[in-house]
Amino acid sequence: MQRFKGVLQLKHSLQSPAFLSRYRTFLAQPNYLPQDDTAQTQVLVEGRANSRAAILNRQSSLNAINTSMGNGRAFCSGADVVSLYQLINDGKVDECKNFLDTLYRFVYLLGTYAKPHVAILDGITMGAGGGISLPGMFKLVTDKTVFSHPETQLGFHPDAGASYYLSRLPGEYLALTGDKLNGVDMIGTGLATHYCLSARLPLVEERLGKLITDLPSVIESSLAQYGDIVYPENTSVIYKIQTIDKCFSHDTVEEIFDALEKEAADTSSEWCISTLKKLKEASPLSLKITLRSIRDGRFQPLDKCLAREYRISSNCISQRVSNDFCEGVRARLVDKDFAPKWDPPTLEDVSKEMVDTIFSPLGEFESELELPTTLREPDL
Repeated sequence: MQRFKGVLQLKHSLQSPAFLSRYRTFLAQPNYLPQDDTAQTQVLVEGRANSRAAILNRQSSLNAINTSMGNGRAFCSGADVVSLYQLINDGKVDECKNFLDTLYRFVYLLGTYAKPHVAILDGITMGAGGGISLPGMFKLVTDKTVFSHPETQLGFHPDAGASYYLSRLPGEYLALTGDKLNGVDMIGTGLATHYCLSARLPLVEERLGKLITDLPSVIESSLAQYGDIVYPENTSVIYKIQTIDKCFSHDTVEEIFDALEKEAADTSSEWCISTLKKLKEASPLSLKITLRSIRDGRFQPLDKCLAREYRISSNCISQRVSNDFCEGVRARLVDKDFAPKWDPPTLEDVSKEMVDTIFSPLGEFESELELPTTLREPDL
């Protein structure tokens, strides 16, 4: 029987007393020593002969991803966009592209990883945090999980594989608005495979650590053993699917706005009003880029989605059309005035040519994302 060496557990060890309680890390006692963000401690690898656990450990940055890698009240809050912002302002765009290349390659390797692996999303899971977990085989969420893709609020687009997994559900809504889902919502939308209370995670980890087989059916039953039967709250997005389909199935962002405004006028729906508010706060250019990317992803495999996302991201950080990414990060995460000056400022000012430029091939001396598809997926 094959030894169980492939459980790669991406999670955190819940050491923020203001938000979550401390618990045992996978196959190890908790680390009570002070944490820092040095490269040696940004990813903790723990385990025994039968399994391994990779623990994100950049608590001070909510486990934002950098190339050195986080641990704390977040599973992963996405890429370290503030560092990318600083690199762009310092003229180091190539370093940003190297980071994106590394991140997207990792997402692809995870999505095509042959051995079973479990991602435990126990806390804030935003942006690229989804990319490093959702393409995997087993996705365990808890009562502490908070998931979202807020990139349009930052003048960017959902990347790191988001156009692949969001496009296979009501993804336009989640991608455009950045609305938050809890663990129950993620089960309901199919983004997660298993749910259990955060307090039971030590039992789950202990059970996984004792397995001596990598059969998916055995891992499945082990996770189900500590699972909980849950039902969406009355305010859950699950109960808005009909309205979402009605409003977000239109061809253009402008038509989506019009549909929401009509629905709000006809029903006085607080949800429609709130959704419109979120959309109006986002970058107009990002909204149009995101809608097209999600729609393209519906018909593409993971590698093609990542290649397209890399092209979009590279053109965005190179500021071929707009400086919206830096402006969004400045407004929300640096100066925190929450008053971005988007360019173009309105949907009407965003031309088809602008969007086409963002999706266009990179320059003659720039490399596209090249993934090892022949090695990883020889049957394609």
